Amino acid sequence: MPDLKKRMGALLASFLIFQLVTGCSTAQPTATDNKGTEAPKTDTAKVKEMVLNWNADGGEPPTADPGLASDGTSFDVITACFEGLTRYGTDGKIAGAMAETYSVSPDMLTYTFQLKKDALWSNGDPVTAHDFEFAWKRNLDPQTGSEYAYMLYFIKGAEEFNTGKGSKDDVGVKAIDDHTLEVKLNSPAPFFYELTAFPTLFPLHKKTVETNPAWAASPENYIGNGPFKMETWEHKNKLVLVKNDNYHDKGAVKLDKIVWSMITDTNTAQALFDSGDLDWGGHPTYTLPVDLLQSLHDEGKIVLDPYPNTVAVTFNTTKPPFTNKKVRQAFSYAIERQPLVDGIVMPGVPAAYAWVPPSMKLSGNDYFQEDSAKAKQLLAEGLKELGLTAMPEFTFSYGTGDDRQKKLAEALQDQWKKNLGVEVKISGLEEKVFLQNKRSKNYQFAYRNWGADFNDPINFLEIFKDKTVGTNDAAWENEQYRKLIVDSYLELDTAKRNAIMQQAEQILMDEMPIAPIYYGVRPYIQNDKVKGLLLNPFGGRDFKYTTVEK
Repeated sequence: MPDLKKRMGALLASFLIFQLVTGCSTAQPTATDNKGTEAPKTDTAKVKEMVLNWNADGGEPPTADPGLASDGTSFDVITACFEGLTRYGTDGKIAGAMAETYSVSPDMLTYTFQLKKDALWSNGDPVTAHDFEFAWKRNLDPQTGSEYAYMLYFIKGAEEFNTGKGSKDDVGVKAIDDHTLEVKLNSPAPFFYELTAFPTLFPLHKKTVETNPAWAASPENYIGNGPFKMETWEHKNKLVLVKNDNYHDKGAVKLDKIVWSMITDTNTAQALFDSGDLDWGGHPTYTLPVDLLQSLHDEGKIVLDPYPNTVAVTFNTTKPPFTNKKVRQAFSYAIERQPLVDGIVMPGVPAAYAWVPPSMKLSGNDYFQEDSAKAKQLLAEGLKELGLTAMPEFTFSYGTGDDRQKKLAEALQDQWKKNLGVEVKISGLEEKVFLQNKRSKNYQFAYRNWGADFNDPINFLEIFKDKTVGTNDAAWENEQYRKLIVDSYLELDTAKRNAIMQQAEQILMDEMPIAPIYYGVRPYIQNDKVKGLLLNPFGGRDFKYTTVEK
């Protein structure tokens, strides 16, 4: 390994343009009274702003619209600028936010939320229950194209409206008055209260959304109700958030400003962190450089934040040869997971042989095993069923915003050549394009990372319920699987419900529209100057309570 200090010094010299330090104290002239004598001296020095210098992992946030966001960077910006009925607290637990109180009917099918009466939008307008009703129904409208609309399917009539089989008027969310929101569910959902902290369920400023289709792309039109508001968005360069003085709990917010850079080169980002020009190192601001992981690990500098997520290969089941189950299984069984993970991710990170992470406690069983001989046999059988004598030309896609994705793609390419005897092309795409391609099913097979949005296995399983679900990159569906997912919604007994979901996962891992590789952790470098940053247990970051000591 080359001398680290020399390499970092060279990088810093090249990228001083990204320096982010702002603000300084300035002395004021001495005042005199109207008699010409010197007035008593007071400390009028300008207080230095408290600024967090952050970086957007993957570069430009694809969107700042709560209804359209589907990636971590966008969610982080949105969570800073908006607030739902609930929010994670400093103890990592869900607590009331826009909701002052709530109640649940005995049958657990009706939730009634009482909203805070002093809550304002960043432009000074009051936040009302009507803003929630408008937002939820707008995100369910098929014309909106929200990938996460299915998160609202627990609400009566929501799925029917979103799939064009029902009416907006039949959706079970209603503003009883300005401060009372009533929600009717299809079936009991013990996690629904927690779900209301998710961005898709945030309120929206109706007039802004309806009068300006591009409202979420410019600071002057970006109206939120959260701790911060957008001051600047220089697309593909910098985004600046400032404290929202109209926020109902502004006294808890200590940061004056968050300066969000969009540096996609991991080595550059690491150099800026080392120089103090970025206040956070590693996840989620950038992926730690692969060639530094081992040394940082050995030096005890890396903190591993546990997080229920699974990294996998996703197959586009609408495009041959991955229309065939045996071909998909072959590519999965040919992956040597633990050596790959130890060399690219970090030693000790567990390999995955199931889709739902172990922390969800759905099952302790592995559903398949690695077997290169069996993989070759399955590939031959699958190709024969497709009427092919050899693999057609095909490409594995990944996002270039994460250096680890490239390393993983290269390692998989080598393993598939060694264990299957097939040549795989790999293609790195800018993150936004990569996500769009997967969304539109314009790919063959690709990198996939899914993290929990709330603490229940259904969050991992229901994305495959229908091929039309926006987050179902594989475009796979199975009638028996779908029935089990629906049955799990209706089952009130926890043990029986888990057994149903385990049956569903067994089908998923047999059909293999997705091949798990490893269960994720979030590695970062601790910066003792940054306090109070909430790494929510189910993904997302919250800057509400963050402070920075300079």
